[in-house]
Amino acid sequence: AIASAASAPTSIEERHFGKLSINIPNRRVEVNGQRVNLTVKEFDLLVTLTWAPERVFTREALLNQVWGYTYLGDGRTVDVHIGTLRKKIESIADAPHYIKTVWGVGYKFSLEGQE
Repeated sequence: AIASAASAPTSIEERHFGKLSINIPNRRVEVNGQRVNLTVKEFDLLVTLTWAPERVFTREALLNQVWGYTYLGDGRTVDVHIGTLRKKIESIADAPHYIKTVWGVGYKFSLEGQE
């Protein structure tokens, strides 16, 4: 199968997934052309998940990647940030549900249902 333009990052600096656009150098996220203000950790979490769409990341892997190996928190920190990130990028009208929970494992950025 040939990957569509919407399913693959267009460059290292910008990623487009259907109605979601991420400009990494500017730390800017838009859904349906509307700017979404994310915290530093929410942005880093989104960038990490979109680096490998459909890959399942464990909570531990996300903690290590986003918070660093020396962070002493637990997986609930990831769950809370995933929850606020979902609210921000999926609450805009007609926005797909990008972030999927993989029960017992972790989370993934899903390309299902995107244009």
